[in-house]
Amino acid sequence: MDMEMMKRALKLAEKGTGYTNPNPLVGAVIVKNGKIIGEGCHMLYGSDHAEVNAFKNATEDVRGADMYVTLEPCSHYGKTPPCANAIVEKGIKRVFLGLVDPNPKVSGKGIKILKDNGIEVITGILEDEGRKLNEIFLKYITTGLPFCIMKTAMTLDGKIATAIGDSKWITGELSRKHVHKLRHQVAGIMAGIGTVIADDPMLTTRLDNGEGKDPVRIIIDSSARIPLEAKVLNLDSKAATIIAATGRASKEKIKALEGKGAEVILTPVKDGGVDLNYLMKKLGEHKIDSVLLEGGSSVNYSALKCGIVDKVNAFIAPKIIGGDNAKTPVGGEGVRYMRDAILLKDMKLHKFGEDIMIEGYIRREEDA
Repeated sequence: MDMEMMKRALKLAEKGTGYTNPNPLVGAVIVKNGKIIGEGCHMLYGSDHAEVNAFKNATEDVRGADMYVTLEPCSHYGKTPPCANAIVEKGIKRVFLGLVDPNPKVSGKGIKILKDNGIEVITGILEDEGRKLNEIFLKYITTGLPFCIMKTAMTLDGKIATAIGDSKWITGELSRKHVHKLRHQVAGIMAGIGTVIADDPMLTTRLDNGEGKDPVRIIIDSSARIPLEAKVLNLDSKAATIIAATGRASKEKIKALEGKGAEVILTPVKDGGVDLNYLMKKLGEHKIDSVLLEGGSSVNYSALKCGIVDKVNAFIAPKIIGGDNAKTPVGGEGVRYMRDAILLKDMKLHKFGEDIMIEGYIRREEDA
């Protein structure tokens, strides 16, 4: 029963995907006499947390009941009061937790409040599933850096466009719909100036029935070459546009971009372009907890080289186009020896129509 109730809580937590950033996804279920009497989730950043919503939705008195929560209840005052205190006040008898919150403001403190008030606490219920659900939050809250997903789409022979640059469309409709779900999930979407000049993308979220939120658009553009008429600068969108440039950008162009409503972040020059590590630190300070990298081959290589990528979603379509000059997902100088290749771990295979998607995480030195 404990596993089933936690599965239900995790499913509830998913409802907040894309809307709670930079807060975690949390679900809660209240059980009394073997029956669910209340449940809730955190649906929007700044709104009530999952535990409070579960109490509000309860069909009877919760005193003496068990509560299943996917993440340790908060113990500090933020935009809402501490949930640990609310659990004590409501008279919950036992609390089953998925994850201990790694947030230094919370970690272990919420559990201590519960235990100090005679509430039994059981931890580690479906912990791996909870970590997967909140992989974005877990990285951001412990490092202050955004979780970065590199998305690529290529043909069976590893090409992202034909030799003349035609790339619409490599993957099918179902794959493209999934990409828009990814855009809704993250706080920011990043592309290079080469992609903007070649394709003039909107970088917005377009789900069925107009649902979903737009991520902040981040353009890597060391010299601020972006045309003022580019779509990303002329959208009716609540999300901001950030131009990441360097000192090579003219003051006049920076002023013009700001006049279009864009924010310009100036970074040091690294490897002849934008310092991506510096940029990610600045994005974290902007409360951008996650970034979907939809870059071209040069940007992808730079991102991998400097170590900002955490996860790879590589779509492969059953098409062959050939061409010695047709670009591949990762360009740049590349590695010289196979022993230096960037490796993935925890691989999973997904199918979208005729396409497949390989999902994996970058293997770090500490994973060896």
